[in-house]
Amino acid sequence: MGKAYLVMDSLSYKTQFLGKNDIEHKWVVIDASNIPLGRLASLVASRMRGKHRVDFTPHMNCGDHVIVINAQKVRLSGNKWDQKTHVYHTGYPGGQKAPTYRMIFDKDPRRIIEIAVKGMLSKNRLGRAVYSNLHVYAGGEHPHQNMNPEVIEPSVF
Repeated sequence: MGKAYLVMDSLSYKTQFLGKNDIEHKWVVIDASNIPLGRLASLVASRMRGKHRVDFTPHMNCGDHVIVINAQKVRLSGNKWDQKTHVYHTGYPGGQKAPTYRMIFDKDPRRIIEIAVKGMLSKNRLGRAVYSNLHVYAGGEHPHQNMNPEVIEPSVF
């Protein structure tokens, strides 16, 4: 069950993909302080999907568990706090809702990051499994210290 990389078989030229037991999920922490929402969400979604790995396998959940702290300090440019809306339906007749991002943020600051990241993942079984690797916290503390997460400095601005 060691770490396997994509290996070319010299006789058949078939790419060897990772199996479920060969994948190691790392834990990383990203501080959302003063980072634009879209840039943060694309970085988080890519990291959760596993696109940064050498042994990326498209049909497997091979990404990292991402812990986002300081969600209450995320940045939106322009008038997006009051003009950008999140449209969803409750499932009841006439149940379409469209709250602004300020309304969502005032209720729960973590929710706007979760919405942005979920929108960047695939809309299927794999996307739902990958989404479970996201952990967002409004403040600077998180309960995952025992996982020894690696701190990632976002270099996107």
